[in-house]
This record gives sequence, C-alpha cells and structure tokens, in this order.
Amino acid sequence: MKFWVIVILFAVLAPGCLAQSQQPREVAFINVNVVPMTSQSILTGQTVLVRGDRIVQIGPAAKVKVPDGAARIDGAGKYLMPGLAEMHGHVPPPDAPRDYIESVLYLYVAGGVTTVRGMQGAPGQLDLRDRANRGELVSPTLYLAGPPFSGASIDSPEQAVERVREQHLAGWDLLKVLPGLTRDEYDSMAKAARDVGIRFAGHVPADVGLLHALQMKQDTIDHVDGYIEHLKADGGPVNEAQLSEVVRRTKEGGTWIVPTMAVWETLIGAAGIEKLLSYPELKYMPPQQVVNWEKSHRNRLGDPQFDHKKAELVAANRKRILKALHDAGVRILLGSDAPQQYSVPGFSIHREMALMRDSGMTPFEIIRSGTKSVGDYFKDKDQFGTIEAGKRADLILINGDPLKDISNVANRAGVMVRGRWLPEGEIQKKLESIAASYSKGASR
Repeated sequence: MKFWVIVILFAVLAPGCLAQSQQPREVAFINVNVVPMTSQSILTGQTVLVRGDRIVQIGPAAKVKVPDGAARIDGAGKYLMPGLAEMHGHVPPPDAPRDYIESVLYLYVAGGVTTVRGMQGAPGQLDLRDRANRGELVSPTLYLAGPPFSGASIDSPEQAVERVREQHLAGWDLLKVLPGLTRDEYDSMAKAARDVGIRFAGHVPADVGLLHALQMKQDTIDHVDGYIEHLKADGGPVNEAQLSEVVRRTKEGGTWIVPTMAVWETLIGAAGIEKLLSYPELKYMPPQQVVNWEKSHRNRLGDPQFDHKKAELVAANRKRILKALHDAGVRILLGSDAPQQYSVPGFSIHREMALMRDSGMTPFEIIRSGTKSVGDYFKDKDQFGTIEAGKRADLILINGDPLKDISNVANRAGVMVRGRWLPEGEIQKKLESIAASYSKGASR
C-alpha cells in the first residue's frame, strides 16, 4: 500500500511562516559577507536589499540606504549565498494528503533548497506548481517534468509523439525519460520534443544506449546513467581511454549531468544499513516509508547475488567518471533524487555535496552546480542563481565561509525563498512539529 494513503496529521505552520502578503515588502541583510557566485570571491561588509521577490541593490553597508520600514537582518560575521537547487527531485502526487505534500516542500526549503526540478509528474500537479510559484505556500520554485516516458507508458513511436505534444500543450516544463523505451520510441520522442521546443531528460534506456542518447542531445543524463554500462566498469577499473572518449562526446553534445551520487550508493548496496538508519533526518519522513526503505535495503543486501565488493567498485568508478566529466568542462547540476530511499528532502542535498567533494570537486564548483549553473539552465524561465540586482531573491544566510568548507552550507541562520524570509529558529520549530506528528503515531 502506498505510504501516502496513511492519514497524516501535522501541526500548522509556525507563526513566523507568514503568507507572502504579510511579509515586509523590503528586507535588508546588513553588513554581511556576500558569496555572489558570479566569481570565486567574497564581498565583505555588504548590504543586500530585497524588494518583493527580487534583489534590488547590493553595495557596501556604509553606502546603501535601507528604506524606512524594511526588515533588517544582521549579517555581521555571516555569509549570504544563493539558494540551492534540487535538480532531480520529486514532488508528491496530488492524491497524497495535503499536509504530506506541504511538509515535503517545506523540508526542501528548510535545507536551503529554493528551486526543485521535479522529475516525475502526475496529473493535476501543475496546479500545485502554480500555487507554489505564486507563494501561496512555503515551497521552492518548482519546474516539473510530466508523467514519464517509459516502457510501461509508451507502446509505439506514434504514441510517444502524441504524448510529447500533449505535455507541451499542458505546460509541463520538460519530459522525463525512464527505462524501457525502444530506440524508435525514444527517437520519435526526441524529434517531437525538438519540434515543439521542450526538453527531455532523465535515464538512458538500455535499447537506446549512452552514445545514442548523447547523439540525440538528451538535455540531462541523471544518475550518471549508462556510463558504467558503456564502460563495462562494474567488473574492474575504468578504461581511461574509453572514459576520455565518452567524456569528449558528452562535452561536445552539450548534455548536462545530474550525478545523484549519494542515493546511488544506497541503491547499488554500497551504503551500509546501520549508517543509513543513523540518519537523524529520517524522523521527518512517514514511519511506514522509512520501514519500507529499510526492508528494501535489507533485501538488497541479503540477495544471494549481491556482491558488496562489486558495489564498492561501482561506487568508486562513478566518482572517477564524475571527476573526469567535471574536469573536462561537462556541465554538472546538483541533485539528490529526494524523496527516495534514505534521501530526505533538504537534507540529502548536503550528503550529495559531500560525495561531490570526495569526487574531487571544490566547494566553489559544488555550490556553482546548485546555483549559477541552475540559473544558466533555466535562463529561459527566470533570472536566479547568483546574488545580483534583478535576480530572484533565493538566498541562504549561513554562519561560516562555504568556499572554505562545503559543510558550512548546512550551518544556516535562515533561508529566503522568493523574498520570503524564514529565520532558522522558525524553521526548526516547524521541523519539530513535523517530527512530533510522526513520533505520536499520527501516520499509523
């Protein structure tokens, strides 16, 4: 039985989580260190002025006049950076309980995730996207893929073309590719997508293969899907010559990569069960969902065919592939596939960043993959991802320099999403109410 059919009772939003219309129209971060992400630099002693959902002025604190009535946030000793994106996220379907949907969206924001590219749409979900993007609830800005293209949903090339046209007319932001498509179905989808001007992204179906997906200019390849198979890297070290060639083709084709390293270590069995069960953020998920995750992982590890050494080899080779892609200038986008097994919205993105660091990326490069690069990817939708006048006011105020240590990104003083300011104290109260609702057995 789907976990969301269980009745969930949540406390109402913390009193400070006001409707957008109740927020001060102008907010000023005073005397703050700005991490603009336009370059690898920090601007010290700045005031950043926000009006509505836009950044309107940035400059030395002594020179920026703060309007009367503006909310003032003391930034002394703190760092202001752009909000992060979850570029392979999921939003609960409309038939899930409202409180569960809203809590998932809140969890993203609580972790500093102010933009989500939802990667598996459901009928009716566009209404939620529009409500969220109007600021009617605490939510990241949402860009949503439609219901997926897969072996289970597409039976012919003609049906693939029809579905592309339907999703484009409906207003979905992109198409989601899952396994199971034949090459003819995939090619028909890709051509129709180019004809109408909509992106397609996600997995690489086995019948399609990595090189053909690159040739067809799939917009993003998520989970580094197809690379291990193409390189036959599940039985030994990566062949460096073959890796160099496929990296070259990826770069030339212009495909972006969404690695989702952390969740894949779980799904291939490289992550131990005790480590996963120790994650404190599990208390923010429905208990039955966590039970199901544990059951799935124990079944995975207990399968007679499971080979832990092979899982560790694949995990190591995935890091090698990501490093090679990044070093060659292939564009990387931050994503963690939340909510997914042990991938809790808003928390998993920080576990993902740690694995990207372990793959050889610097803090600046990692943060760029979740800020400026995402703004570049969605430049036809809005202007965001850096701290500049005119950009959407998605910001994280943190207590340490993120360019020195990526873990400082999780040491928040508050989050701003589309100009709505949520101080960390209010965030923690809301998180406590979510956890309390589950600990009282409200979902059972």
